[in-house]
Amino acid sequence: MPLPLFDTHAHLNTDAFDGCVSEVVERSKAAGVTGIGVIGIDVATSRRACELAAEYPGYLHAVVGIQPNSANEAKPDDFSVIEQLVREPGVCGIGETGLDCYWDDTPIELQHDYFDRHLELARQTKLSVVIHMRESCELVIEQLRRQQPTLPLCVMHSFTGTVDQAKACLDLGLMISFAGMVTFKKSDDLRSVAKMVPADRILVETDSPYLSPEPLRGKRPNEPARVEHTLRAIAKVRGVSAEELAETTTANAKRFFQLS
Repeated sequence: MPLPLFDTHAHLNTDAFDGCVSEVVERSKAAGVTGIGVIGIDVATSRRACELAAEYPGYLHAVVGIQPNSANEAKPDDFSVIEQLVREPGVCGIGETGLDCYWDDTPIELQHDYFDRHLELARQTKLSVVIHMRESCELVIEQLRRQQPTLPLCVMHSFTGTVDQAKACLDLGLMISFAGMVTFKKSDDLRSVAKMVPADRILVETDSPYLSPEPLRGKRPNEPARVEHTLRAIAKVRGVSAEELAETTTANAKRFFQLS
């Protein structure tokens, strides 16, 4: 029997999946995936996420927002469009937002501003927040600390930080999600983080079409059906069965996205 899986972060709304979403969904269902979070990075992909959620109700779930690397190219009224899209059926989260210190597409001050806007929108709508944290974990933690005590429920997507950074995120009440990098042979430190995250705070994702897990590393596009490889790698390091971790992470995903 397939494991009951939930891919919390996939970009089925991008060019990599043009014309093949139905096939990807069928493969996901065959692999046991019971739901997929489709994540926006700008207005166009957020709209597409809403369209896909309407086309596959109860299976694809839209998350709308402007990713930090997209903020510099956003038009003045783009965030108001995001504020309108949150009312669409099938929208279950805000993001992805956050900070990125790897690319220099967006000045850091503008990233901070957009991050705050998304967090405020989450407070207004009672939706959870998907956070992007590429080489920026400490800055993200500092900004989230400034939001207390009204910080909405958030997840650090595709976590790549240290054990101490993970503990700081957990102290803030965050969920932590792991993508294909946790399966890579040299990712012992990241697996140490995956081992210590409490069972009620852990999520899995693919970040499709990126980050294909072992043994499919480098084979793109990655897709939600492959999330099982990530889950099994984490289950092994945690010393639990894949079946138990699949049930746990799927229940966590439904709670995070407020799904019945």
